[in-house]
Amino acid sequence: MTTPADLFTAARAASAKSYSPYSKFPVGAAILAEDGEVYAGANVENLAYPEGICAEGVAIGHMIMGGATKIKAVAVYAPRLALCSPCGGCRQKLAEFSDAGAEVYLCDDTGVRETVTVGGLLPHAFDTEDIG
Repeated sequence: MTTPADLFTAARAASAKSYSPYSKFPVGAAILAEDGEVYAGANVENLAYPEGICAEGVAIGHMIMGGATKIKAVAVYAPRLALCSPCGGCRQKLAEFSDAGAEVYLCDDTGVRETVTVGGLLPHAFDTEDIG
């Protein structure tokens, strides 16, 4: 069974693969999908700043390419920040692929420091009813 500590370890390992030469701000994310698999991602910047991809978006892409569609939990880690909370765009992306109660683990160098939910991070997320 995958634990929050396992997700932290995967997110930290992913952050080491970040491509962040402009901001010097690596971020890693690891998703536990409903299929029990862990999908990780790191942020990937682009010279046409801010046209990069956040770690959460990369992890979601890996999850989708792996055949899963539902997030049970996600860990986010940035070595240069005490706790790295997903940005607004990533909050909406997480909401798209999870239930409001899905856990989000905010991590520092020692592991999971705070647990919140997707609904707590984005209480009024867009959903399919909003677009008809």
